[in-house]
Amino acid sequence: KISVLRGRAMLVALLCVAGMHDIVIAGAGLHGASLAYYLAKRGAKPLLVDAKGVACAASGKGGGFLARDWGRGVTAQLHKVSFKLHEELAAELGVESYRKISVLQVQPGDRTRRTIDICQWLDGDSVADSNYLDKHGAAQVTPGELCNKLVDEAVRLGATLKIGKVQDVVLAEDPEGGGRRVEGVIVDGETIRAPKVAVTMGPWSALAEDWFGMPVPMTGIRSTSLVFRRDEPVEPFALFVGEDDRYGTHLEVYPRNDASVYVCGIGGSEYVDGSRLKAGEYAPGDVHPDADRVEAGTRAFSSLSKSLGGEPSVTQACMRPCPPDALPIMGAVGHIQGAYISCGHNCWGILWAPVSGKAMSELILDGKASCVDLAPFSPARFMPKAQVGSRGRKRGAQAVGEQW
Repeated sequence: KISVLRGRAMLVALLCVAGMHDIVIAGAGLHGASLAYYLAKRGAKPLLVDAKGVACAASGKGGGFLARDWGRGVTAQLHKVSFKLHEELAAELGVESYRKISVLQVQPGDRTRRTIDICQWLDGDSVADSNYLDKHGAAQVTPGELCNKLVDEAVRLGATLKIGKVQDVVLAEDPEGGGRRVEGVIVDGETIRAPKVAVTMGPWSALAEDWFGMPVPMTGIRSTSLVFRRDEPVEPFALFVGEDDRYGTHLEVYPRNDASVYVCGIGGSEYVDGSRLKAGEYAPGDVHPDADRVEAGTRAFSSLSKSLGGEPSVTQACMRPCPPDALPIMGAVGHIQGAYISCGHNCWGILWAPVSGKAMSELILDGKASCVDLAPFSPARFMPKAQVGSRGRKRGAQAVGEQW
């Protein structure tokens, strides 16, 4: 049901609210931060709203792996353009965690005389073999740092950050007969006037189903991750480890330049459908790790690396947003003037954040994205029945890492 405020009292209250923002962005994760940054660079004055704060969910807990050439079909453009934008943003904003990194594919199993040792800290007894997966087309960034620096720069350029929960979108009939249009949003009971709104709330963008009266099919994937901290810098190799039946894991390992090591692909992920997310079962910033998977991931990683394994310093979990066709949802809401949505970026959310923010800013300000083609990601595609695809990380057509 589309939420449209009617009645004289509501309209009077709306008109009495001071100030008018160019656009309200609901969600201050990387996609909202990126959109705010690119809008502000062009002179717009967005209001960025989040219930918990900047990077409070997956954008503060993700691995930050970036791959230029791992896209396929319509997503290839997102990989290539956004990979370049990450490098540009690192230079412009002074993102210290950004660096190029080589990628290894590791086969778990018993170490033998034929085991090839490429990475020095891959010194455990359960490394059967390793080989290069990508030597020159990968990089990494700590997403929390990037997200905060995007928001800081956006605010410097004229954006505003507000901590509060977006509860509804105020819609009205266009007096010129153009259908419905956005008039504002309700944040913690307060009506904030704006002619445009963009929903960038990750898996919680499922709430837009009620706000816009359209399908926003979403599954949240609750996954546990670990961070190991060491005193000395760790040789920069990202690892994609084959399935390890002993622990039920499919590890991805990312050493960072702050001497920490991020580990995910621990398995045992929980699938949370959109109705549960909308009901508030898992609130942003309130997603906790699975203790059994913490133990399994710790044992699996320690079996691969004696020098870096042991007890993790941080155990955490995040909720990845996964549409049923494994493609992001990006574009204008066709039947409501001034309404936009950008969500569902799956396991590539960190990589695709810059290009998504830039493309959506072009769509909002110019009426069309120019840096990439957004047509394959249109929100309108879910009006007919969608096709379901595998939703794990891929290098082209090759499944790499945990699949779901």
